Amino acid sequence: MDQLSRLFAALTDPTRRDLVARLTEGDATVGELAAPYDMSVQAVSKHLKVLEQAGLVSRAGPAHRSPVHLEAEVFDLMTGWIERYRRCAEERYRRLDTLLAAMNEGTSNDEQPLEETA
Repeated sequence: MDQLSRLFAALTDPTRRDLVARLTEGDATVGELAAPYDMSVQAVSKHLKVLEQAGLVSRAGPAHRSPVHLEAEVFDLMTGWIERYRRCAEERYRRLDTLLAAMNEGTSNDEQPLEETA
């Protein structure tokens, strides 16, 4: 599986997305990350392992003691991919707008004013 696929797959889970969102505020230990959830530290660790395998987070030391760090630059890969397709879609919409405007002008020019009858 390529890195982009691993990134998107890792973020399909709402708990993992929430963990990523919380890490945007700064590094945190597994215990700190697990505190608001109704799940065990081990369950949160499993979520973090998926994020780590995708390259979204890292830890400098032993997994259970070292703070978890968000690797924000990895999002550049995702946003680059999304941006490429956003630009393609915008170009198609511009062409559609141009076509619709031309069709609207053609309809306006072809219409004859109605004559009033007495």
